[in-house]
Amino acid sequence: MAVLTGWLARPFAALAMARGTLFPWVPIFIGAGIGGWFSLSWEPGAEVYAGAVGVLLLCLILRLWGPEAGHPFAAALGCVAIGVLACGLRLHVVQAPMLDFRYYGPVTGRVINIDRSQTDAMRITLDRVQLDRVRASRLPERVRISLRGKVPGHAPFPGEVVMVTATLQAPDGPVEPGSFDFRRMAFFDRLGAVGYTNAPVVLWQAAPDGWSVASVRRDLAMALMRAAPGDAGGFIAGIMTGDRSGLSREAVQALRDTNMAHLLAISGMHMAFLTGFVFAGLRMGIAAVPPLALRVNGKKLAAVVALAVAAFYLALSGANVATERAFIMVSVMLGAVLLDRKALTLRSVALAGVILLLWQPETLLEPGFQMSFAATVALIAGFRAVNRRVVAGHLPKWAMPVFTLVLSSAIGGFATAPYAAAHFNRYADYGLIANLLAVPVMGSVVMPAGAVAGLLAPFGLAGLPLWVMERGSAWILWVAHWVAGWNGSVTAVVAPGPWVLPLVTVAGALLILLQGRARAVSVVPGLLAVLLWWGTERPLVLISADAGLVGVLGADGRALSAPRGAGFAAQNWLENDGDLATQDIAAARSGMAGDMGLRRFVAGGVTGVALKGKGSADRVAEACAMADLVVISLPVAQVPEGCLLLDPQRLRGSGTLALYAVEGGLRVEPTFGAERVWSSPRRPEGLAEVIRPKAMRMALGD
Repeated sequence: MAVLTGWLARPFAALAMARGTLFPWVPIFIGAGIGGWFSLSWEPGAEVYAGAVGVLLLCLILRLWGPEAGHPFAAALGCVAIGVLACGLRLHVVQAPMLDFRYYGPVTGRVINIDRSQTDAMRITLDRVQLDRVRASRLPERVRISLRGKVPGHAPFPGEVVMVTATLQAPDGPVEPGSFDFRRMAFFDRLGAVGYTNAPVVLWQAAPDGWSVASVRRDLAMALMRAAPGDAGGFIAGIMTGDRSGLSREAVQALRDTNMAHLLAISGMHMAFLTGFVFAGLRMGIAAVPPLALRVNGKKLAAVVALAVAAFYLALSGANVATERAFIMVSVMLGAVLLDRKALTLRSVALAGVILLLWQPETLLEPGFQMSFAATVALIAGFRAVNRRVVAGHLPKWAMPVFTLVLSSAIGGFATAPYAAAHFNRYADYGLIANLLAVPVMGSVVMPAGAVAGLLAPFGLAGLPLWVMERGSAWILWVAHWVAGWNGSVTAVVAPGPWVLPLVTVAGALLILLQGRARAVSVVPGLLAVLLWWGTERPLVLISADAGLVGVLGADGRALSAPRGAGFAAQNWLENDGDLATQDIAAARSGMAGDMGLRRFVAGGVTGVALKGKGSADRVAEACAMADLVVISLPVAQVPEGCLLLDPQRLRGSGTLALYAVEGGLRVEPTFGAERVWSSPRRPEGLAEVIRPKAMRMALGD
């Protein structure tokens, strides 16, 4: 009994010894509360939040007056409750109408952002939206429109009020069960409708006279692209202002395929390069003037100026989520300098994580948040361990820059690899080489030259530093294209299940935050994550929400029923399978047979037919006679008796259907069904739980 009591007392004793070092666990438990809230399939009501408040008060009482051994457990449970409450508060702050019908007509609004879509079409985001014959209570707060028209119209500019005839609808949900939910992201961005137009844009009202951040940002982006034509100018404009409209689709893809897309996204690296250059340059400048250095605290003055520069960069770049996250982290670091604390510690990173999670809880689910904090924590912990065991007193000074570059790229790449692979379904095999060739140029040439260009621009002397930026950017893009062209530069990765990344995060946290032999515990969640990822089951059959595309998984990969149409769904299905094939290649695979109007397939003992085209309605009887399941892209009013038919009307409430092989047929899993505020209001109706062969259905009397 004494032995058992001793074993039970060990965790409490370890926590007592770790007192004062437990703060880095705070964002982890807050994140657990946030993750649990988002994983619910139903919308929490007042009773849930009242319960969270009760738990928080109880934990506070235990922390203040309970036994000391229980304080860490009370704090942990209280952090989980805080995460739930932060989500509820954020939900009510951002809630805005979403368009609940398909709209075609005039759209008027103020331009607040200009970017490009995945198909390289220019997009404008509008607020102060007005739609013809739509009540104010139903108007979305923001809409985003892709400009596909070939007729030249007015070139939109931030701050202008424009009008365009467009087709709008609510943002789409996941393309298959469990995949990325764009509709949820749009909800928290207050984006109530998306659409496209083939008509020209008309200027309705000019931008107000005077200075504004949006106008300065757009003017600067255009000036940079004029000064450096081509992709190099587009890259410079992207890293300085966040406007990536000048960068070609091929260049963006090359950066992604070499794990260098983080150089384009304005995030922690850019903030660190810029503020680090300003901080170091100003501090050295003050130190070079002895009378000034003796009278001024150069370190703190440099921190204040660097913080001001970071704030200006935040505003200039459009203040997207990644940049806001980077600014919070840099502010915490520079605040630590002002308070005479160490800037780069796990406590500082944890504080930045707490601030961001409480301010924008939804960022927990975004790849930028996960990869940024994974890299930062791993770099701090990694360099601390290496400095103690390897570097101190063993490496000459001349080797330190090279060692630091290689080690930081290796640690950062290793830490972010599982998150990048899970979200983007690809692993850049030569990403380390590409980053070793490009990151030094980014940090020592491109960003410092950008800071110098900003200082010299008012005097008309920015030409030389802009030329330096152009040369550095051209080198980075050349490296991206060169490495991306190597054989096997990209390995496709299957999308993991919902528990994989949480387990990876827990494993990393245990490895870094625990001490001594206790770190061995991290092997358990890490190994479990690998096993779950390895055993991921992909749907045998996928049927798109508009019934226009069917994908059947076979030995050669997923065979698609059509080489064109539903392209976004097709691309995501293949990527989630860990397949780099294009839609037309997948449509030529052996899993589908017949002409493009009538495609036959067999899966799980069920024979299916996919009908598509103008004459497909006339072939319904033929298809029903030869198949157990018929999927048709046109609505069918009269279905032949005994025929199991799926058309757009019957799939309206279900979204994409995922079918899994089970004994006796195919188990049906609809995409829609969750009852959250941002979810589709439609619900699946009348769907069979299992699709069986026709003979078996008749025998069972179904």
